[in-house]
Amino acid sequence: MNVVLVVFDSLRKDCIGAYGKPFWGEVRTPNLDALAKESLVMTRAYPETLPTLPTRRALYTGRRVYPFHNADFRLKGDFVGAAGWGPIPEDQSTLSEILREKGYRTGLIADVYHMFKPSKNYWRGFDQWTFLRGQERDPQRSGPRPSKEEIAHWLPKEIWNDRREAAIAHYLMNMRGRDHEEDYFGPRVLIEAARWLQENRDAGKLFLVVESFDPHEPWFVPEYYRRMYDDSDGPEQVLSVYAPGQLTPELVRRTQANYSGLVTMCDRWFGHLYETMRSIGLLENTLLIVTTDHGHSIGDRGYTGKRGYPSDPSVYDVPIFVRHPEGLGAGKRSDLFIRHTDISAAILEAAGVKLPGEEGGVPFDGKPFLKAALDGGPELRTHVTVGWSSTVTVIDKRWWLNCKVDGKGVFLHDLTSERPFEKNLGDENPDVVNELFRKAVEDAGGEFPEFVKEMAAKGTDAPGCSDLAARA
Repeated sequence: MNVVLVVFDSLRKDCIGAYGKPFWGEVRTPNLDALAKESLVMTRAYPETLPTLPTRRALYTGRRVYPFHNADFRLKGDFVGAAGWGPIPEDQSTLSEILREKGYRTGLIADVYHMFKPSKNYWRGFDQWTFLRGQERDPQRSGPRPSKEEIAHWLPKEIWNDRREAAIAHYLMNMRGRDHEEDYFGPRVLIEAARWLQENRDAGKLFLVVESFDPHEPWFVPEYYRRMYDDSDGPEQVLSVYAPGQLTPELVRRTQANYSGLVTMCDRWFGHLYETMRSIGLLENTLLIVTTDHGHSIGDRGYTGKRGYPSDPSVYDVPIFVRHPEGLGAGKRSDLFIRHTDISAAILEAAGVKLPGEEGGVPFDGKPFLKAALDGGPELRTHVTVGWSSTVTVIDKRWWLNCKVDGKGVFLHDLTSERPFEKNLGDENPDVVNELFRKAVEDAGGEFPEFVKEMAAKGTDAPGCSDLAARA
């Protein structure tokens, strides 16, 4: 069986029509909605760790990154994005390496430039890896510099500062000469992925990973997509400010419109890949999985950005579609708790690779979930623990706990209430807090690395947190 894994960066689950709609209104995703009708749809899926690189390390290896042992990276050629922001360890095999050994022809088409920075190795095991340049601060170009007028068009005066001006200038340099929709990053990735599938039809078995950095910020999109959601002629806003209260209501609406437009453009070009697979007969013998690394808050509770503390579903809930070539689970929804490492296990199971517990099985932390999801049980787990540097989030069917790894700065939310995240219930439920924190410590193997505990000690408690300190 062939396998195609498509990962969109920062794609909010609620911005896919099959899952609902965000608080600002419906986002058009007809192709992903069509995929949902042919797929098993997972409704309780979460990252194993966050953000970008730790998430992919877990996804590419099926091994846990939390609680970030041997993950204090200080490497030349990159910033310290978070705990675990580094390469895949040499002693961990990747999906591509394992599948290539089993006779698969492997390919990676990606524009996630963090994966290709100095010291990174996320292309290990791929027979072909194609890095499409230019996203975000990728040093693809150093000139010519854009004019002040060009920068001012994209950077509202309300949020101007030197750092943001430099960022917009770099983005515009990388975008120079982009005249048509097909020249935008997301379309380029998905067009190239479709081309790879056409060029490699002679292979007996294919494994393709498609990594689209869109709809990650900056949210540049052709104007006609933005006007689907905001037809006004006001100032543009394409940045994530990573702060509360900096954007006026008008700028929040424009930000949401640009993001929504970019999601719709990603959906259009996913449709190109999807229909290419149908046209050349690959849907008949290919397991197709579509997911994201995380979402993004855009005005949620007044905040625009992504963060691990306080955490919320706009960032942590992830979509997962699994389209089986035999139609298994088509249109079915499953509320099993799963995480990215389980996608890795499901892929290897579909490819006939032995997993832990089987003779000669590969070391793995993920669990295959397709049979349990299709049969309605049993549960793989009763909760998930998600790590982001010095903070931890524990989610079960009722509760959402978020705090620092030292147990301080507690937020507890009741997911069964009408508006779960409007009230912190930590002080009222100390036993629940302690029980969930105990699970976080247990999932960490009983101890957190010293550098993570030091980060927690230096970090400030978020406004609105409980005075309670969780105890395992």
